[in-house]
Parts: sequence; structure tokens; C-alpha cells
Amino acid sequence: MTEPYAVPVPKGYRVGVWEVREPLATGAFGSVYTARRIGDSDVLPPTAALKFLPTGTATPRRLAHLRELIEREVELHRRLRHPRLVRMYETLTVDDPGRPGLDGATVLVLERAEGSLSALLAATPRPAAGPALLAQICEGLAQLHGAGWVHGDLKPANVLLMKDGSVRLADFNMAAELEGTHAYTPAFSTPDYTPPELLWTEIGERGRRIRASADVWAFGVLAHLVLTDSFPLPGATPAARRDAAAAYARGTDELRLSPRLSDDWRRIISACLTRTHENRITAEALLRRVEAAAGTRARHRPFRLPRLRPGRRPRRASVVAGAAVGVTAVAALAYGVSVWGDGARGGGSGPGATANVSAATYGASDLRTDRGIPPAYRLLIVETAHDCDQKEVTPALIAAMLKVESDFDPDLSDPANDEYGIARWTPRVLRWWMNEDGTPGETVPQPPFPPAESIPAMGRYLCWIAPRLHDDLTGDRQVLVAAAYRTSFGTVNKAGGVPPDVREYAGRVAHHLKEYAPPGRR
Repeated sequence: MTEPYAVPVPKGYRVGVWEVREPLATGAFGSVYTARRIGDSDVLPPTAALKFLPTGTATPRRLAHLRELIEREVELHRRLRHPRLVRMYETLTVDDPGRPGLDGATVLVLERAEGSLSALLAATPRPAAGPALLAQICEGLAQLHGAGWVHGDLKPANVLLMKDGSVRLADFNMAAELEGTHAYTPAFSTPDYTPPELLWTEIGERGRRIRASADVWAFGVLAHLVLTDSFPLPGATPAARRDAAAAYARGTDELRLSPRLSDDWRRIISACLTRTHENRITAEALLRRVEAAAGTRARHRPFRLPRLRPGRRPRRASVVAGAAVGVTAVAALAYGVSVWGDGARGGGSGPGATANVSAATYGASDLRTDRGIPPAYRLLIVETAHDCDQKEVTPALIAAMLKVESDFDPDLSDPANDEYGIARWTPRVLRWWMNEDGTPGETVPQPPFPPAESIPAMGRYLCWIAPRLHDDLTGDRQVLVAAAYRTSFGTVNKAGGVPPDVREYAGRVAHHLKEYAPPGRR
């Protein structure tokens, strides 16, 4: 394997009774591979998906975070077994001192899926089977809530589609068991599917307090997307839609439900997307309404996954799970990582072929694929740079700056300097660069800052800086832009180049800029 997967595992590698085959997906911290069982078994299937998490080699801080997420997922799988929840067969630990990158890794052996809702929407907007699909998703949500659990991150990428066309909810590392009316989850969620009361909620020692109604809000957004190919709140970016959700919660804006919705679905989605959690419908009551609108019963007839016609290209999709945005890949499996790897399902353009464009190789003409840039952020970096019309703002520059700012750590926290996240934003400064239209946010955001917001904001700020630097400055223009990000364009102009107090920073950016830029590209 030549791609920089988070956890590289060679084809043919054995762990337990499983032999690793093709790569499926990778994210910032974990990677997923297909596997086949070696030997007979009365309880294990012939094939599975292996999710490798590097719990033996991570830094202490990242290790603690990974262990918490794994424990959540494993605990739910061990205690719940429902037909709409993806099944976990076993957990394994790699014991291989000869491979330091794998030794000690935790492996989740999961039910293998055929694809995901995110992939289906990317390939076929508004699937004909949308209502029946939503009924199965809602059934899974009702099963979770009925057992006293909250999913915490319901979205298309976390809905698996099985070979027989049935649906499974997956990726439970944000799931939590209810303690009365609330549960506690890690301080992360996908903005488009987060209810307004949680957008800037206070984070306590146990994490963020969340109600089951948060999943109901997420279902309402998801249902609107499936049925209309659009979001129910206005805005061209997640940040803009987040601000619209906040305005809606305050009563200063309204939902923008599509006229394509039938009356039944309009009422269902409105009951999910109430301004306050108190008025939101419960999952049990929601299921009854959804089944009535979809014309299904408790046992839903599977639907067939559509095939792409020869030569058809999928539309551009948005996948935010580990911050991959603007994905041109068709498939994104919901195993807690965000994008497919090459070779997962074959290539070509014949009937049924898929476009396997992985996060690791996307934009290879602009950004080296063999220099340690986490695959989960490659798409976002490339798309962010392409949104700027200033020649200095390139994917290599943004990647180099993220490396120097945080070593690509999305959870960076430096309270002494009031800087947080992968781009080291100060909250009051980030407020000015979060919105695509250049208007400051109405509220100062509170950390943690997801990469899906931090990286585009960095790009907008760099794009604003570049034309304000004087033409007669000494030094590499891209490095000067980076220096201005650390100080200000006025300070760089006054110094006539890189100011003395940021020369060490600028030197490191220059080093990684050369490392990440493909030959002949800067």
C-alpha cells in the first residue's frame, strides 16, 4: 500500500482468525479494511470489516481520547443487539512488536456493509426509496432511545447500507447512555446535524450534556436532505447554516423547508426541527409518523442500491466526519472514518463501477501524497485553497501552516495563548473569518473548533492577507503570508519582510512548504 493511511496494514496481514484484504476507508486516527475469515466458525461470518485504531502508538493525550471513543463504541455493541444497529463480532489487540505502527492497536471486527447513505446521496440525489430508507433509520433511532442510549452523531455518513438493501446505524464512538434526561458525549459533533441548543453549549469535565432530542433534530435534517437534496436552513457552508440555526432558535429566522416535501413529511420534519428541545417529538412517536408517511410496517422491505450508468460521474458531495468536505468519491463508509480508499470496490467506468477517489490521493497535482498529511484533511485543504483567487494561497501552504501550527491536531488547546484547534484560532479572531460572506459571526465561538470550520477560516484569512502585503517585501511571498497570519500584514510590511520574532516559525513553514509541494508546484 502506497497511500498514507492512518494505520497502514499490508494485504494478507493476519489478526486473530482474520486476513486483511482491501482497504476501505481511513480517517485521521483509524483505518478500515475488508477481511476474510481463515478457518471454520459457527458464529463468525466469512467476511467482515476491520477497524484498526492505533491505541498502542498514539501520544498520551491522543491515546486517552481514542480510548474513550473506543470504550463508548465497544460498550454499546456489547450491551445492545438490534437489527438496525451495525453488529460488532469481537474486539482484538494486535501483538506484533516487529511492527511498531501496529503493535498494540485495537481492532473492532464489524459487520461488513455494501455502502453508505452518504455514498447513495452523492451518486443518486433524492433516491426513489428515500421514504422507506428513512423509516429504517428512524427504527434504528427508536431502538437506541428505547434502550436508553443517544447516538450523538447521526448523519448520512453514519448510516450503512447492507448488501440486501437493509439499513444499519453505525459509528457509536459518540454514543452515550442516558442518565435520567441527559447523557454526556465528547465535545464534538457535525455542525449541520447539531441542534441549536448545543452549538455553543458549555463543555464540562464529563463532556457535553446531550438529550435524546438532539438525535431527533439530526434525523429531521437528514430526512430533508434525503427527500429534497437540500438542507432545511439556508447557507452555502456549514458555518453559514450553523448561524442560520442559531437565528432560527432565537426566533429571528424561519426554517426554509423545500416545496418538494409532501404535507406529511413537512409536518414530520417540522416536529423534529423545533426551536427548543422541549417541543421536539420523541423517537417512538416519530417512528409511527414516519412509517405512516412511508407506507411501511415494522419489518421494512429492503431496497436495492442503484447502479451508476456507464460513464456517469457522481455530483460533488459534502462529507464532514473528520472534516472532509467537497468529496468527489462516491462512497464513504460509516465505520467512524470518513472516506473510501482506492481499490475498495474496483474501478473503471462499466456498469456498476464506482469512482474511487480517496482522500489520500485527491488533489495529488497540488499536494504530495507521501509526506504525512493526514488523509482526513487533504480534501478540505485542497478545496479551501482552490476557493481563494490569490496565487500565494496554495494547498501546500495551508498544509505547511497546519503542520507548524498544531501538527494537524484538531484537539489542540493552548489556554495560555487563547488558541485552539488545528489552525490555532483565538475565538474572537475566528469569529471574523468563519462566514463565507466575510461578515463576523454574531456570537464568539467557543472551542473546540472542528477542522471543517478552522481550515476554511484559515484560507479566507490568508486570502485577505495576500493582496495587502507590499510588493517590495524581501522573501518568499508564501512565507510572508504565513508570517502575517502569525502577526499581521501591517507588521510584515513595516519590517520589510519576516519580522525577527517569527523567523523560526516562518522557517519551519518554508521547510514544510517545500516538502508538501509537488515538483514544479508552489
